[in-house]
Amino acid sequence: METKESPVVFEKEIALMASIDELEKLLDWMACIFEDYSCPGKICNQLVVITEEIFVNIARYAYDGKGGDVLIRVGRAGSVLVMQFVDSGKYFNPLENADPNINAPLEERSIGGLGIFITKKWMDSIQYERLDDENRLTLYKSIVVQT
Repeated sequence: METKESPVVFEKEIALMASIDELEKLLDWMACIFEDYSCPGKICNQLVVITEEIFVNIARYAYDGKGGDVLIRVGRAGSVLVMQFVDSGKYFNPLENADPNINAPLEERSIGGLGIFITKKWMDSIQYERLDDENRLTLYKSIVVQT
């Protein structure tokens, strides 16, 4: 989603321990950013859910209980808000997982997978790369409201 006319510029970042205890701090930080960017309410709500989902998954699974860090970067590419989650935990590309069958009866559904499914539905674009032993999940969302 990055173009020559609008390269991604990460303007803000926060480094946290990959721990559920840090979630409130992250969400407070994100709320300030959404306000600074004049992010529309519905989009803000979606981004809060997505931020929580991704951060909690990193905290629970990336480091196998050994502890680690996560870096969250936020910026823009023109009118597109860009969020990037970086961790040095074990390799995990959430885009490789098949979408859950949301039409199957509850008793036939697998546990998990709904968070990335919702993320795919709500975001305009998602990219994953493994670079320098780090997972980098980058999310793109236009914050311009279409009328």
